[in-house]
Amino acid sequence: MWPYYPELLSRPVPRYTSYPTAAEFHDGVGAEDYANALEAVAPGTPLSLYVHIPFCKSICWYCGCNTGAASKAQRMTAYLDALEAELALVAKRIGGRGCLRRIAFGGGSPNALSTIEFVRLLDRIITVFAAGQPEISIEIDPREFTPEWALVLAASNVARVSLGVQTFSPHVQASIGRIQPLALIENCVSALRSRGITAINFDLMFGLPNQTLADLADSIAHAIKLRPTRVALFGYAHLPSMIPRQRRIDGSALPDANLRFQQSAVGYDLLVAAGYVPVGFDHFALPEDSLAIAAKTGGVRRNFQGFTEDCNDTLLGVGASSISMLPGILVQNEKNIGAYRARINAGSLPTVRGFIPDASDMTHSRWIERLLCEGRVEIRSDSQTRQALKPFEDLGLTKWRGDTLFIEDSGRPYARCIAATFDRFRQPGNNAASQAV
Repeated sequence: MWPYYPELLSRPVPRYTSYPTAAEFHDGVGAEDYANALEAVAPGTPLSLYVHIPFCKSICWYCGCNTGAASKAQRMTAYLDALEAELALVAKRIGGRGCLRRIAFGGGSPNALSTIEFVRLLDRIITVFAAGQPEISIEIDPREFTPEWALVLAASNVARVSLGVQTFSPHVQASIGRIQPLALIENCVSALRSRGITAINFDLMFGLPNQTLADLADSIAHAIKLRPTRVALFGYAHLPSMIPRQRRIDGSALPDANLRFQQSAVGYDLLVAAGYVPVGFDHFALPEDSLAIAAKTGGVRRNFQGFTEDCNDTLLGVGASSISMLPGILVQNEKNIGAYRARINAGSLPTVRGFIPDASDMTHSRWIERLLCEGRVEIRSDSQTRQALKPFEDLGLTKWRGDTLFIEDSGRPYARCIAATFDRFRQPGNNAASQAV
């Protein structure tokens, strides 16, 4: 069991899917800056594309994603038209110089689309980017999955499917507004594997309302039996003041900080004992999976899709709220679907905010990423940095070997707190972030 030091975990910290984080983005960086960055893409640059589908057939109460109910066909059609127009705008700016290597569909729930809409969208992407055979992944809501979807995904050469499982405990499912029996997940996995899709991810959560240690252990046992190639074990972030749908969750039923910590530790122990390789602070992969292989060679990266083996430095996000990361710039699209469509219909890129990091920001970004991905980083630190890290060192959570900082195994749950010492933007009392564990 990991040692528990609540005083070190009391301050909310970002998940650091970028640095600087989206909280530092501002409207001084916009569409023109993004257009210039796209036009500066060098010939042969490998590209990754994230496609955001902000719709779900039913909205789960815990969800912090930018998504809404897929209740009006006209609204969906209008969004897809705008999405295809944005793809054309981005591809035109790049001018065929980049090479599209990866496509990831997320949301929301991409399978809120019909299979015909999905195939058309994928075909449009392949056409405008003149892509050959990119690696394709997709997030799926198991409640809306059908054998037809398995067939279409296989025919579309989708390589990896992520299933939003969250928990197998019926009473916890009821507490978060997401009912999906074990048999439903089993059928999804079986349908995918029968069509030759074997790279299957599970998203699981701890820190949910009415969730006990036994509930979490039971969910992980079911997951292990189904043997997904990857598991992401996330801590639920309860932010009802920022995410109105979370107000339907009974805050008094949430595990306290100590129990959350125990749940995280038990989840880690059970997955590692079952043969999964831990990656970063919340991902696990079977030894033969590409993420586990990347972890052995220092090839894991961290971006808006979490821990990944995707080593491309240019990640293009399309769709409402999507974030793009290019060398020297971070930008985000308009979040509101109506305003997003209006910008596209006016012939403009829908970028509304972003950040242009300086040399120091990029250095700190590298330090934070390497700490979270590898648990170590070489830093020529000053006395102030050493002093900030001293509480972790005194408790045996970190150690120095020359100029290299190591996070010990016991320090894994404190990784984000340790990384936050290199965040130049975090201010005492700033709580616009999630719990550290």
